[in-house]
Amino acid sequence: MTALAALMASGMAMAQPAGAGDCGSAENVTIAEMTWLSAAALAHVTQKILAAGYGCDTELVPGDTVPTATSMLTRSTPSIAPELWVSTVQAQWDEMQAKGNVYKASDIFSGGGQDGLWVPDYVLEQHPEIKTIEDLAANWAVFEDSQNPGKGRLYNGPPGWASEVIITNYYKALKLEDSFELFSPGSGENLKASIARAVAQNKPWVGYYWGPSDVVGKFKLVRLGMPESDREKFTCLTDINCADPQVTGWAAGEVAVAVVSDLKDKAPDVAEFLSKMQVPNDEISAVLAWGDDNGATAEEVATHFLKNNEAIWTAWVPADVAEKVRASLN
Repeated sequence: MTALAALMASGMAMAQPAGAGDCGSAENVTIAEMTWLSAAALAHVTQKILAAGYGCDTELVPGDTVPTATSMLTRSTPSIAPELWVSTVQAQWDEMQAKGNVYKASDIFSGGGQDGLWVPDYVLEQHPEIKTIEDLAANWAVFEDSQNPGKGRLYNGPPGWASEVIITNYYKALKLEDSFELFSPGSGENLKASIARAVAQNKPWVGYYWGPSDVVGKFKLVRLGMPESDREKFTCLTDINCADPQVTGWAAGEVAVAVVSDLKDKAPDVAEFLSKMQVPNDEISAVLAWGDDNGATAEEVATHFLKNNEAIWTAWVPADVAEKVRASLN
């Protein structure tokens, strides 16, 4: 019986596809679905690969940069944040690393992320005197707000986004209180709509945005220049209680596939996949532009990506996993 059992075990091992992946002992893998298209689409990409390819029980949970980072730090949930902008929550990220309950599996964008204050390209063509964020105070009239004459309008990041804290601190550091109104768009969609409206009317606009994104490419936004980035100064800018905000550069963003540490032990195959998860900036911007042009949902964008960018995502997973994912898309 012992020999027979050994023979059967050997046969089963031989039958198992090379590089096969499974979900190990992970009972429920939660994935942060952020409020902007790239992060939401990447959450759906992650879910589809884990569910179809690894047999994981998955759940998408609503998220945003600051609350998701805080939740991962304090409660080790969600399990995965496929697009966590580490550089905008540096203080919380440093705490996670010290605590050891969350790690960076990969850098999701091969070229890093770009945050900052942006203007449409025609603004710089019409006003060559504006080159950097430090030129804004002297040129507030270019961006004068018709609803608030005597001040320019500077669009902040939406409520709940880490950028809201950072841009508020930049506003203070640049001493713009007397020349600009710091305007809250209310939501990411409103922020995007304000850009579309300004560009359609060929009017000046200045405010927060990021790349890679469909918006930067579609509306030809240009990021205003900044000085070299000082880590200590910038870390203070990410803190809502920063006592002395100082002007510094916003370095290329570290955008992580953030994962709770115990997932690596419970589901090593999943951890291996996440360690390879990375998309080229230009390709993901093109996918997002397709989504915007077609009014697609985040899930539809994810499906489009998986169907049309196999060369990218099949490099993340073993062949048998890739085949299962392909089959699930039909």
